[in-house]
Amino acid sequence: MIVPKKNDEQTATEKSPFEVGDEVAFQIKKQDFTGTIEKAYKNSFLIGFESSDPDIIDTYHNKTVINWQNLKMVKQGPRPKKADEPAEDDK
Repeated sequence: MIVPKKNDEQTATEKSPFEVGDEVAFQIKKQDFTGTIEKAYKNSFLIGFESSDPDIIDTYHNKTVINWQNLKMVKQGPRPKKADEPAEDDK
């Protein structure tokens, strides 16, 4: 049985410090990679990355899904302003 999410309930991904557009570091087969978050899921993110290893390219096709707890922030992407946040000139 699937229990629908309540409107005020956050998913694990919404609680994470990561968002689409962030550059993150992660490991695949004990190799370190960096990539950009392309899509958010309930507990993980789809990450686009590049590799020169033909085995990694053949297996992953330069995309992988990683649980957000296994990611490290490299560079935060631009954050869109939320409707309830005042603009910079209003402060």
